[in-house]
Amino acid sequence: MPNNTEIDGKTADITELRHLAKLARLAVDDEQLAKYGDQLHAILAYVQRISGADVNGIDPMAHPLPVSNAFRDDAVGNSLQLESILQNAPETDGPFFKVPKIIGGGDDSAG
Repeated sequence: MPNNTEIDGKTADITELRHLAKLARLAVDDEQLAKYGDQLHAILAYVQRISGADVNGIDPMAHPLPVSNAFRDDAVGNSLQLESILQNAPETDGPFFKVPKIIGGGDDSAG
């Protein structure tokens, strides 16, 4: 098992990898540590490669497409009549929908 992982002169040794695993609250054995150390090395090497890209003149963005919120005006409009709404209900109780009791509705319930 390699004792350390090197990227651009910076070395992450097994002790640091164990510390990272502890911070992430991961139980990692030595075999997994070697495997994940190699994967971490590959990820960090790729990040290093990406960081070399020239991004001067490019504005930061949160989404690759020009997305904007489509809001409508909050205006008062005509409402539906209560009778027409309640005609679709299986049961009503005056101006309300009547629904089955869910909590505490059985004979064996305590409340």
